[in-house]
Amino acid sequence: MAKRGVDVIYGEAAFVGSNAIRVDGREFEARNIVIATGSKPRPLPIPGAEHLTTSDDVLSDPVLPRAVVFIGGGVIAFELGHVYARAGVDVTILEALPQLLGGFDADAVAQLRGESERLGIGIHTKAWVRKVEEAGGRLRVSFAKDGVESVVEADRVVNCAGRVADVEGLDLGAGVVVHREGRIEIDDHLRSRSNPDVYVCGDAVWNSPQLSPIATYEGGIVGRNIVDGPKHRPDYSHIPASLYSIPAVAGVGLTEAKARERGLHVKIHVNDMQGWLSARTYAEAVAWSKIIVEETTDRIVGAHLVGHAGEELIHIFALAMKHAITASQLADMVYGFPTFSADIRNML
Repeated sequence: MAKRGVDVIYGEAAFVGSNAIRVDGREFEARNIVIATGSKPRPLPIPGAEHLTTSDDVLSDPVLPRAVVFIGGGVIAFELGHVYARAGVDVTILEALPQLLGGFDADAVAQLRGESERLGIGIHTKAWVRKVEEAGGRLRVSFAKDGVESVVEADRVVNCAGRVADVEGLDLGAGVVVHREGRIEIDDHLRSRSNPDVYVCGDAVWNSPQLSPIATYEGGIVGRNIVDGPKHRPDYSHIPASLYSIPAVAGVGLTEAKARERGLHVKIHVNDMQGWLSARTYAEAVAWSKIIVEETTDRIVGAHLVGHAGEELIHIFALAMKHAITASQLADMVYGFPTFSADIRNML
């Protein structure tokens, strides 16, 4: 930062005008202001919420608990849950919705759920947490599922109900930045609709995936718009996402359900690859793929992988989608063998 002539000031910032902020008694004015404050755990309005920890707490905890309950069946719960389970911890995941990991393809999630349960992770969907209370030095979580009240005890209860933009202390009203419950209203160029001198990027953007590469991508767009004028727009359709459990889950583009909703005529290529040479070589417990191809154009509109180096291979499918490389062209490539990439031809 110093080499680029950037002053870094540490402190809590808040708006004092449409183009001005105050940090610890000092005021700064600028033609443009960028909100890049990241996100924080979504608070849970349940009795005993003060007993909950967050993913940040988990990562800094030096003591391995005997049992952990995750409230919310999202990415954080599965990634940290797999770490705990492999360390011998008793893990339970409670999800209020019928579907786990809503952003991923349902069949891919089913593959991960089966492997997670094989590891000993207890998973409950449509489970509504009633309260969390202390009991004999441990924590007792009461929840209802299918009309039946149940209790599970743990040493840690982790709030995994998602994250929200961390903008509460910015006094957005003073900056003429319209928002609803912390969700800043932005246009297609990542500008505040009410104050176009203010831009938003990263996890503070409430309606884009909360992923670090997307924060970097949005930051680049904001920078270019400040320099060039509002010309650049983000395109999230070809950005892959991965869940780093073991096996990993990766996806890009449309899920099968979304493709059907849009009325696309698609061919679905599904493969259980566990018996394939590459999967056997690496002793994979799960190796699975679903590639969604639009029949009329032969273009890939979605790809979903579980295991099989999916967190790496997904980028090949993303590249094909972004640059209109057809499924036939991708299958016609000559890939090095033996590699996981060589299996792409067979996935199609």
